[in-house]
Amino acid sequence: MLITVSIAFLNHMSNNNIKSKTVNKSVVQKLKTDNKINDETLVALNTFTIEDLIAIKLELSANNLNNRLYGLDIWKKSDYIIKDAILKFAVSTTKSKKDAARFLGISYAEFNSLYKKFNLEKYFS
Repeated sequence: MLITVSIAFLNHMSNNNIKSKTVNKSVVQKLKTDNKINDETLVALNTFTIEDLIAIKLELSANNLNNRLYGLDIWKKSDYIIKDAILKFAVSTTKSKKDAARFLGISYAEFNSLYKKFNLEKYFS
């Protein structure tokens, strides 16, 4: 469920508080806005496990490259891919960066570092 925040409320907040907010950041909404997904697709995706979705995405990617994914180092990059997805999920389901850090079980400083490393501000803008 998306939470809407009024512009008047945001105008009363300090700049530091605005930067720490994660309200209204949704991966699903971003993909809908970018016309990459619709409600029918979401219903279909909901029937799959996360493992199924990863395997499907990898298979589709391989098919587009004539099954030549050589040199992409998928196994070693899987940690990065998973952390990127988990960070996006944490941001989209919490109200602030501090809440996201608590949700992930990491410090606020560590979360901010990861937020910058994974360039999430740009992703959600």
